[in-house]
Amino acid sequence: MRKILFSVAALFTFGAMNAQEGGFSLGLHAGIPMGDIKDNSSANFGVDVAYMWPMGEGFKLGIASGYTNYSAKEYDIYIPGAGTAKIKGDDAGFIPLAGAARFGLTENFFIAADLGYAFYTGKGDANGGFYYQPKVGYDFMPFE
Repeated sequence: MRKILFSVAALFTFGAMNAQEGGFSLGLHAGIPMGDIKDNSSANFGVDVAYMWPMGEGFKLGIASGYTNYSAKEYDIYIPGAGTAKIKGDDAGFIPLAGAARFGLTENFFIAADLGYAFYTGKGDANGGFYYQPKVGYDFMPFE
């Protein structure tokens, strides 16, 4: 846990030192689980924070973090002699640390992608792993 907190603190410290060139981005996301996690999760919700530097007309690069939660699915299981019971697994939480790229399609619409590592924060002995998050978004208002 100390490694995660240190990494997030370093992300914000580095961003604050270069505040004259770039800017923070804050957002919410919702998604459909894909890959191995789709077998156990029904939905994904979270918050994103990034520090982005302009690289050219409508293009930005930066660093990203946040928190994402995968909601566990509910299952019916058959118990011999007792019938059917419903069980629900544990939700899974992750804190990503990633590089981010963003391209503005119009003044408000954008496409983006984050690529990095996600640290597991849920119950049990699961691990973190490779993290990618493609995005399509709309800026409701600038955050400066």
